[in-house]
Amino acid sequence: MKQNTNKQKIIIIAGPTASGKSDLSIKIAKKYSGEILSADSRQVYRGMDIGTGKATKMERKIVKHYLIDVVSPKKQFTASDFKRLGEKAIKEILAQNKIPIIVGGTGFYIDVLLGRIAIAEVPPNKKLRMKLEKQSVKQLFKKLSALNPQYSANIDRHNKRRLIRTIEISYKLKIPQPTTYNLKPMAYSVLWLGLNPKDLKERIKKRLDRRLRQGMIKEIEQLHKKGLSWKRMDELGLEYRWASRWLKKSKFNTPYSKFLDSNEYQGLLKGIIKYSKRQMTWFKRNKEIQWFTNSKEALGTLSKLTQLG
Repeated sequence: MKQNTNKQKIIIIAGPTASGKSDLSIKIAKKYSGEILSADSRQVYRGMDIGTGKATKMERKIVKHYLIDVVSPKKQFTASDFKRLGEKAIKEILAQNKIPIIVGGTGFYIDVLLGRIAIAEVPPNKKLRMKLEKQSVKQLFKKLSALNPQYSANIDRHNKRRLIRTIEISYKLKIPQPTTYNLKPMAYSVLWLGLNPKDLKERIKKRLDRRLRQGMIKEIEQLHKKGLSWKRMDELGLEYRWASRWLKKSKFNTPYSKFLDSNEYQGLLKGIIKYSKRQMTWFKRNKEIQWFTNSKEALGTLSKLTQLG
């Protein structure tokens, strides 16, 4: 693949959840003198470690990671925040003559960071928000689907705050959002790698069970004891949503094995699988991504690109 060698290089590792992106990113960073920028909408939150699959402390000692643990989960972190901090991280990495490796499953964040999507600067509409707040997430998702069918296919339909904000933007602009791609020439030479294993469903289940063994339920208990509300937990992604719902009706300190037998566990597993499909729907629109079924294939392709060696 020919690239503009006059531009500084960035590697993107995209793909659905549980596909092995993090492991691949560390291997590439070690081999090609890179540092990792996490493009995960939840790894930015402190205390959400096991449920989001953050790199371990040892892995972060081996390779420096950015955009991890930057804000309290009680606060809202936006794509604008990610763009601002991500651009700063890229400049810092390049200043050290290292390669930025952006890895994650939040395709919207990656596209915003690289200027592929414009962020609508729409101020809050308090009257509209008060009206929308009275509606259920099901009603809000139906409304958003009518206003903005393209983006509704990829949004977390259970995140009320995000649904309201996207409806707010769509009303203001009277056009789907996000809409604008390739707004300006890329400032970097970007190599897009994608991982999509054939056994993804099995990998998702194994990873979920491993996180439960590692203490994901206990992590969620501790977050709640430190003041994170059940309502906010419900907005913070599938693992925190389903496990917190189970915790609310179970006694604290209940063995996680009980969760495995619950309807919430089944709901969580099915939800993650559906989410992985939505991630792929987003990424497949990007024809620059070279797709691989495993890390070995991706590393083999990189080894042929002498400009990285």
